[in-house]
Amino acid sequence: MFYKSFLLLSFQLLLFGQLQAQKLVNQIVAQVGDNIILWSDIETQRLQLNEKERKVIGKDCEILEQLLLEELLVNQALIDSLVISDEQVDAEMENRLRIMENKMGGRENLEAFYGKSTVAIKEEFRTIIRNKMLAQEMERKITGDITVTPKEVAAFYQQLPKDSIPFINMKLSFQQIVQFPELTAADKKLAYDQIADIRKQIMSGKSFETMARLKSMDPGSASQGGKITASKGMMVPQFEATVFDLKPGEVSEIVETMYGYHIIKLVSRKGDDYNCLHILIMPEYSSSSISVASARMDSCYQLLSRNAITWDEAVLRFSNDDATKQNKGVLTNPYTMDIYWDMEQLNEIDQQIYLLTDALESGGVSLPSLYMDLFERKQGIRIVRLQNRVVAHQANLEQDYALIKLAAENDKKQRVLDDWTQGKIPNAYIRLDPQFQACDFRVNWLKTP
Repeated sequence: MFYKSFLLLSFQLLLFGQLQAQKLVNQIVAQVGDNIILWSDIETQRLQLNEKERKVIGKDCEILEQLLLEELLVNQALIDSLVISDEQVDAEMENRLRIMENKMGGRENLEAFYGKSTVAIKEEFRTIIRNKMLAQEMERKITGDITVTPKEVAAFYQQLPKDSIPFINMKLSFQQIVQFPELTAADKKLAYDQIADIRKQIMSGKSFETMARLKSMDPGSASQGGKITASKGMMVPQFEATVFDLKPGEVSEIVETMYGYHIIKLVSRKGDDYNCLHILIMPEYSSSSISVASARMDSCYQLLSRNAITWDEAVLRFSNDDATKQNKGVLTNPYTMDIYWDMEQLNEIDQQIYLLTDALESGGVSLPSLYMDLFERKQGIRIVRLQNRVVAHQANLEQDYALIKLAAENDKKQRVLDDWTQGKIPNAYIRLDPQFQACDFRVNWLKTP
């Protein structure tokens, strides 16, 4: 009950599941109107679930019921003239392809695995993506206005079987004050001169790929000879504008972005997709700049230790981190957009922060320490405050009201959706393979009394 409706879950592994499912022997297991559901469709949906979701909604009968529901929702969406634009479909497709590329080690590997170009893959899956988006939009139309009162939340929690109330792992929230050393004009000139010399050597005949391996500071592409495979919208504007101004084989002038200085060589471009080589040189702080930032953070720590300044005052006075300065230094969890982190999420984003705060009580602050901001790709010095530590516990209304409220809303939405589905079934042609006719579905798909 603590899981959201299946159709509203992200279908981020859709393409991978489709590719894997094509290797299976197929058979028709159900039909809704003119649309058939294959055994491989069930396997595709199963591949999209994580281990916890498989235990809750990963059985064949449960997955088939969601696929049957999806077909009904798509049919109703078409009747109601709901529209999903080509731009929305393309944006969703690009998101899915990026995830696939990351999992398979690049766009070339994806194309090799599938035996088709990226453009052909997009065309093949455009209808699948559009239908899933239509189903999601139709479900939102049916359940979007549903809310629950505090009384309903309490009643929902009270009727939960004790063994189904989830156990909440330890959660932590953090704040930070950061000083990024200031880059001087001399620091920037040093980096600019370095990349200018690299470009000069390339234009004189040196291999771009070799120079990228030896000199580029981009950890993601240097070992690949600077190779980047991307589509329009994936890179920062200055970089992308340069790519689309180049001709194949042409090397750009020096380009400045938020990351530093680049030179780019276009390999190929087809529509919005392109392959290029790239070298990045990032300006590096001088030792004097780091010393100045360290001294400022030490002063900040001393003031906090003596309670001569409040945390909120210290953030405004000492931090130059644009991402957290105006939010009292709070670190937002990018997975949930909440202030709380569990250990798995924390280890993926910032392993050091737990070590800094493990021995602290709530409200305690760490000594200043060097760290690397993975998003900004730059080094800074920070003080971390353990804002709160919520110990592991069974979910309850006092500590986890927002979670229980969401579960109550999803339960209510599911009941409304089940009622809507049961009302549509009598007027729809539905056929189930005999192996699924004994399933304990939530609604009666067989139209029997």
